[in-house]
Amino acid sequence: MQQIVNGVPASALQGVTWIKSRRSAMEGNCVEMAALPGGAVAMRNSRDPRGPALIYTRAEIMAFLEGARNGEFDTLVDCTPNET
Repeated sequence: MQQIVNGVPASALQGVTWIKSRRSAMEGNCVEMAALPGGAVAMRNSRDPRGPALIYTRAEIMAFLEGARNGEFDTLVDCTPNET
C-alpha cells in the first residue's frame, strides 16, 4: 500500500468520503475528515476542498478528540456561550 503524506492535494484522495460536523456554519467555516485505507484519517479545510490534506494516525485523532472533549483547546478560541 502506498503511504499518503501530509500536504497531499485532497483532490488526489480518490474514493474517500469527506464528512464534517453538523454544527458547521453555512459559510463553510469547518474542517472535513475522511477515513483512509489502513486506518489513517485525512483532514482538509472545507473552504479549499482541493487544497492540501493533513494525514493523521488513528491514535493521533483519538488523542485530539479526547483533548477537545476535555476542553484542552478552549483557550485557542472564544468558547463562551452566546447570550441572547
